[in-house]
Amino acid sequence: MAVTISDIAKEAKVSAATVSRVLNSSGYVKEETKQRILAVIKEKNYAPSAIARSLSKSETNTIGVIVPDITNAYFGEIIKGISDIAEKNNLNIILFNTDNYLDKEVRALKLLKEQRIKGIIMTPGFGEEKLNETYIKTINSLNIPIILVSADIKFTKLNGVFVDNIKGGFDATNLLIKEGHTKIGIMTGLLSSEPATDRLIGYKKALKENNIPFNNKYIFYGDFKLDKAYKLTKNLLEEKDQPTALVVCSNMMTMGVIKALKEQNKDIPKDLAIIGFDKIDFLDIVGLNITYMEDCPIKLGMTSMDMLCDILSNTKNNAVRRLIVAPQIITRGSEKKYK
Repeated sequence: MAVTISDIAKEAKVSAATVSRVLNSSGYVKEETKQRILAVIKEKNYAPSAIARSLSKSETNTIGVIVPDITNAYFGEIIKGISDIAEKNNLNIILFNTDNYLDKEVRALKLLKEQRIKGIIMTPGFGEEKLNETYIKTINSLNIPIILVSADIKFTKLNGVFVDNIKGGFDATNLLIKEGHTKIGIMTGLLSSEPATDRLIGYKKALKENNIPFNNKYIFYGDFKLDKAYKLTKNLLEEKDQPTALVVCSNMMTMGVIKALKEQNKDIPKDLAIIGFDKIDFLDIVGLNITYMEDCPIKLGMTSMDMLCDILSNTKNNAVRRLIVAPQIITRGSEKKYK
């Protein structure tokens, strides 16, 4: 049977309120009485409920983390970065996966608000062309610090750590141009997401600066997922005037492109040069050297958690903090031109 504060109070011959003051280090208690209470606590092996203690203080030592796809290694790396810094600051994490659905994101935000958490770190979900009124009201009513990581929310300016995806799209396309490619395609994510639209902007900018005509048929509209990328690539391979190179705007879509190419016994980069976004460790294991844009998701997670901790410890500073990280291109040879 679980030991309660009342049991401790009865054994120590004090009130429950006195026991509570000792447990929470709040209010004056005689040293003699305090030591008697602590002795009973030790004898009874009493472990106070973290939930009960946090409710009594109207706060918890917990932060909420919301990501759109927990199965994607990219978000796993972000979570790891957050967790590493949270642990150093004695903070706990409640994790929500939204599967890119806004209704799940709204539910997660409401549940976290009810838990009286200290703050939220989130990557907004993709997949809805228009943010609904409920979502906007939920964000605006939280009254706790929110840190966005990797992706922004268009209707408001929140604290966040972001990637310069325009630069990423530009640098990836520009490298392919330097290798001699002129027929360059791009496989976008959902264009309701800012990272996808920014990468497309960077792609178009690189073509324009290099006097290469923009060709709408070389844009392949993906959804950040493997299956759609696989189908788009199969269709691409049936076209007469195929691109010789492809910028692929997410790690999961890169996997879909590779799957389709391998099924057709196509070689990378001889049949199609590829530059992806984000590292895929599995490709190194199987010896596929794919060039990619690296934004180091672990560091994004760590930086977002550092930002939240700083906000929590400097409550008088209400300035919005927004940090933009430049991605780096990691060349592995898949960008070369053979056609």
